[in-house]
Amino acid sequence: MRNKILDLVESKNLRTDHPDFRPGDTVRVHWKIREAGKERVQAFEGVVIARARNNNRTTFTVRKMSYGTGVERVFPLNSPRYEKIEVLTSGKVRRSRLYFVRKLRGKKARIETQREVRASSRSNISEQNA
Repeated sequence: MRNKILDLVESKNLRTDHPDFRPGDTVRVHWKIREAGKERVQAFEGVVIARARNNNRTTFTVRKMSYGTGVERVFPLNSPRYEKIEVLTSGKVRRSRLYFVRKLRGKKARIETQREVRASSRSNISEQNA
């Protein structure tokens, strides 16, 4: 019973202005930071290594390399503190959690990018086959 009430209250705060992204995608999160009474926007760019889906409390983990050190940050998806999320590239992975990337170094830590066929080129191919 409590979960239904919580879901009803929290459903009013759901954000739908974020793009669809999956683990393996490279994203740039523009996050609002408050320092000394001022607010500024800081971009955090990296690979999504996990996504925890829990209705309103959905989070995603982004990992980047900064001066040879791996930095991970967990962002709540429905937070009012992020300004926008940009999907830069789509990754080709076969896992939902990419925690194995933590152990990889150098070129082995790269994730293969997925080639996307644009909708216009698909229609041209189908017209040629017909």
